[in-house]
Order: sequence, then structure tokens, then C-alpha cells
Amino acid sequence: MTPEAVLFDLDGTLVDTALDFFSVVNSLRQEEGLPALTDCAIREQVSNGGVALACLTWEIDRNHPDIQNYRQRLLDRYENTVGKEAQLFPGFTTLLNELQRNSIPWGIVTNKPRLYTDLLLARMPLACEFVVCPEDVERTKPAPDSLLLCASQMNVHPSNCWYVGDHIRDIDAAKAAGMTSIAALFGYIEESQDPQAWQADHNVSEPNEITVLLSGKA
Repeated sequence: MTPEAVLFDLDGTLVDTALDFFSVVNSLRQEEGLPALTDCAIREQVSNGGVALACLTWEIDRNHPDIQNYRQRLLDRYENTVGKEAQLFPGFTTLLNELQRNSIPWGIVTNKPRLYTDLLLARMPLACEFVVCPEDVERTKPAPDSLLLCASQMNVHPSNCWYVGDHIRDIDAAKAAGMTSIAALFGYIEESQDPQAWQADHNVSEPNEITVLLSGKA
């Protein structure tokens, strides 16, 4: 069924934001006398948020008493670099053009704080009318609240929406919202994760496969 709207997670789904975090994480590690991490090691943690990246950067546990201070140090450094290297994943320009051609609205539903989301979108050639961030709801993903809010803003019933994400929380949120779930296998998925076990309605290895789904030829 052709959707009435398509919603996307941001980091690791719509935009390759890990490119901005490589220098952030390794510059902070250098200041601590720690060896640089590989791009792959950093990429895997981007969708897990600031706490996970802080744990990776300083090699600490998320239960560390100063974890929020470390998280903020990382985010302060990130604020100066956000959007400088990030780019749409290949294939999304075609997909977004196809959505526009078919008059299908699209939106972004992310757990990324509003400050960094707005900075990122402002520094990219990407105009999105519907953007829902964690500050807009009481419960963030995997709760369905943010997805339902975006659907409401679009005046579209959730059952007629697709949600695309690269983390199990995205798939769980889509299911809870009654939306068609699409797992972005090209995103920031840890080696220990098995996205097949998420039981999404569709698994896609590249954005162009979503374009094919839209055409009904999949």
C-alpha cells in the first residue's frame, strides 16, 4: 500500500551524522592521552546517543557518577562541528524527490535533542516541514508518542504512515504506533545486533529500496 506519509529517524537513517563525530570523539580522547578509535567503532554508537558516545570516548560505564558531565562535554564539542561533514545517505535525494513527485509528505522523528537537530538541518541542503524531537513529547522512542505526534501534525492516520529507522527502538516505536516499520540496514547497527530479529515489516539495505517499495514493485 502506498503510504500517505513517510517518517524517518535522523542519525544513521536519513543522514550520515557519524562523520561529524569522528573528530569529536578522537579529539577528546587525544586530550586524555587515549589512542584514537576507528571510524567503525564510533559509527556503531552514534544511534545510541550522547551517553553511549561518552562511555566510548572516556572508556567509562553509563553508571559513572559523572556520566552526564562527560556527555555534556562531548555535546559541547559536537555543537561546534555538527553538520560540517554530515551528509544524506546516498539514494535519499532520489527518494525525497519521488515523495515530492507523488505529493507524499515526509517528516523526521528523532531522539536527537532539538538544539543539535536544528543546527544540523540548518547546515544541510535539507528542508523538512515536520520535525519532532525528544523535547516535544513526554516519552521518547521506543514509546510511540513522537511518531504519533508527527502523524497528527501531518493530519495522517498512523496506520497510513511508514517509519524508517536503524535501531530496534525505531522498529518498536513504529509497531507501537501502528505504522509500517522499515529497518535501515545501512545505518549504525552494532555487530552484536541482529536486525532480522527486530521483525520489521521491511528490511532495506539502501535508500533506493524504499523508492522501489513506493513503486509497488518490491
